[in-house]
Amino acid sequence: MKKVALGFALLLSVAANAQNIKVKGSDTILPIAQEEASVFNKSGKGTVSVTGGGSGVGLASLVDNTTDIAASSRKIKMEEKIKLTNAGKKVKEVVIGNDALSVIVNPSNKVTKLTREQLEGIFTGKIKNWKEVGGADMNIVAYSRESSSGTFEFFKDHVMNKKNFGSSVLSMPATGAIVQSVAQTAGAIGYIGMAYDNPKVRQLAVSYDGKNYVEPTRENARSGKYPVVRPLYLYYSTTNEGKVKPFIDFILSKEGQKIVDKVGFIAI
Repeated sequence: MKKVALGFALLLSVAANAQNIKVKGSDTILPIAQEEASVFNKSGKGTVSVTGGGSGVGLASLVDNTTDIAASSRKIKMEEKIKLTNAGKKVKEVVIGNDALSVIVNPSNKVTKLTREQLEGIFTGKIKNWKEVGGADMNIVAYSRESSSGTFEFFKDHVMNKKNFGSSVLSMPATGAIVQSVAQTAGAIGYIGMAYDNPKVRQLAVSYDGKNYVEPTRENARSGKYPVVRPLYLYYSTTNEGKVKPFIDFILSKEGQKIVDKVGFIAI
């Protein structure tokens, strides 16, 4: 009877020490975080719950204490750092993998490749018809993520050369919505994290020098041939390190990095 009581007490002690960890932010990182959480939650070391909403939302949630870990597909901004400092928080940054950003069109579109300059023209609204880039005489319908998204920020900085999106570009609340919209619209174009690729849309080859067009494959992204690759980040408050470290360590472990690859991203 004593052994049973001791065993029960030990179970209660483990349960008490197991943490409930909240992860919030980037829709790009969502598939990684969900899969990592699913495996981690079976270990008995804690329970992780994951929600999206965008990188900006995740970092804002870190400021107001509604998340333990902020997932971001872009680096933290200076104004976000200031807000965290003002809230008395010192944050740590962890890179958990890499992602290639791919440009997608409707499969009926005959255009297979675009230069960075052409993409800039399309998303600033200067290029309005597919015939201007070698396609059919058809209006371009451009879809973008909303401004709170890290994917939006990265695309604007690294593909559009920091130019503003055109007023005709349609903002979507999530990556899945872009995939769905492009799949349903003949003249559509959008951009997504490569892991969200779907047979209902077609990825384009991209050139940054106007000569060499590179397909957005994981091999090309890993080798550095594909030009639109970015790191994926997790941020957390140092005062919360003891709580979140078991989950962070799991993601960075060999098993965790295998999950990053399996979900469609690039392990570090």
